[in-house]
Amino acid sequence: MPTNKSRPAVQFDDMDQQRHAGLLGMWVFLLTETLLFGGLFAGFAILRLQHGAVFAEATGHLNLPLAAINTALLLTSGLTMALAELAAGARLRRATLRWLLATIALGTLFLGIKGFEWYSEFQRQLVPVLNLPFHYSSELPAASGEQPVAAVAELFFNLYFIATGLHALHMLVGLGILAAMLWLAHRWRRPDRIDRQLRIAGLYWAFIDVVWIFIFTCFYLLRA
Repeated sequence: MPTNKSRPAVQFDDMDQQRHAGLLGMWVFLLTETLLFGGLFAGFAILRLQHGAVFAEATGHLNLPLAAINTALLLTSGLTMALAELAAGARLRRATLRWLLATIALGTLFLGIKGFEWYSEFQRQLVPVLNLPFHYSSELPAASGEQPVAAVAELFFNLYFIATGLHALHMLVGLGILAAMLWLAHRWRRPDRIDRQLRIAGLYWAFIDVVWIFIFTCFYLLRA
């Protein structure tokens, strides 16, 4: 029979302490992830100031409509994730399952669209990784004493694929976590545990949303 209450782990005095410890652990983990992405965005900002014209032109080679659709999908998935947390807190099994499925579907659709975008960039030979051919056409004149425009554009696309690739990797991890939570919610043996773990997973998913907003702003919107 399902139980609504469970005992805390032996290292905790009560369930509230265990819940706070779990949330604190996730916050500490996200802080280390912030250092990772923060260094990447800081490097991008410095290079953007040094090569503003080339970076702005290179941004125009990215698919802004697809990125905007993906932004809407990911923000919506943040909403469905929050609703799943609320449903679990209210001990509503079916609603928890429904909102978790919606979050997983939106995240999967995001990755599918992103994969299509990467494929289109591969077809246009804008993927400077794994010794793939890179060809970049520019209308900008090469300034005396500066790097060639194509070399600077290649640097932009390297940063772009590192940022979006890391984000996609984090999304895959997040989807794996949500799939595990979906299985636990389907069994519904310990609703209090599901509630606690969904709140922790929700923090991770919100972090993924925030990182994408920075990626969308830096790589897609800064076209001037």
